[in-house]
Amino acid sequence: MNKIMIFINGFCMALADSVPGVSGGTVAFLMGFYDNFIGALNDIISGNIEQKKSAVGYLFKLGIGWITGFGLAVVILSNLFEANIYRVSSLFIGFIIFAIPLVIYDEKNCLKANLNKSFFVIVGILVVTAITYFNPVNSNNGFDLANPGVFMYLYVFAAGAISICAMILPGISGSTLLLIFGLYLPVMTGIKSILSLDFSSLPIIAVFGIGVITGVVSVIKIIKKALEKYRGATIYLILGLMIGSLYAVIMGPTTLDNPQPQLSMNTFSLVFFVIGGAVITGMQLMKILSLKNTVNNLYDSNVPY
Repeated sequence: MNKIMIFINGFCMALADSVPGVSGGTVAFLMGFYDNFIGALNDIISGNIEQKKSAVGYLFKLGIGWITGFGLAVVILSNLFEANIYRVSSLFIGFIIFAIPLVIYDEKNCLKANLNKSFFVIVGILVVTAITYFNPVNSNNGFDLANPGVFMYLYVFAAGAISICAMILPGISGSTLLLIFGLYLPVMTGIKSILSLDFSSLPIIAVFGIGVITGVVSVIKIIKKALEKYRGATIYLILGLMIGSLYAVIMGPTTLDNPQPQLSMNTFSLVFFVIGGAVITGMQLMKILSLKNTVNNLYDSNVPY
């Protein structure tokens, strides 16, 4: 895979990770590099020296694209998110609705062979809706990341660990979980402040980062093993998480510092919904083009000159 394509992959993952709706894992899945991504993370943790070197090179290129995309998204989204919550939420719903059939299509053989595991769809839906419905955080109280207490540090650490698991797993996005936990806007604003050289939020953002690293180390082997040994059940669970995340996005406006009514038909934006669908469709086309180029390169390498 060429360096530019890896950069684009990381960039697209970051755009997904930075907004509630579709996880970076889903983007990796849709664009056809998910196995490479998970394999590289696993090699970093438990591979031999050669595997670690190869994984570091791949993840470094992917990371440059991710940092570029995430930085751009933070600067833009922290200003637009609350002021345009209903349009943004409609965009997220477009991401999810259009992504679901693509995941089903890519995994159709696996899903057909494991119909007896389809109840995991219900499990996934219940998990997300329960987390959303029973969310213990009262967003009316707000979060002051510049003056956190001990509970806030522990809460942000746990949220970082859980959210990165969602970002890695194709399904509910980590940003959607941050939205559920009431931390999406505070974390995005804190990161933006740091990028603007205001370091008042640095301690709590650093704890969030430690939580992210802890989550990656803890979950990557579980995900890899689940996809290898229990792929059917895992894919059904992923689909359930994606479907359930629709409820989380609909309820998203109620978690803002200045709570708004949940998304309704009157506040839903069809235009932004279609834009979200177009983005996901474009990612699928990029995957097809990448696979086509790979096949052509393999063919050309076997043609004598």
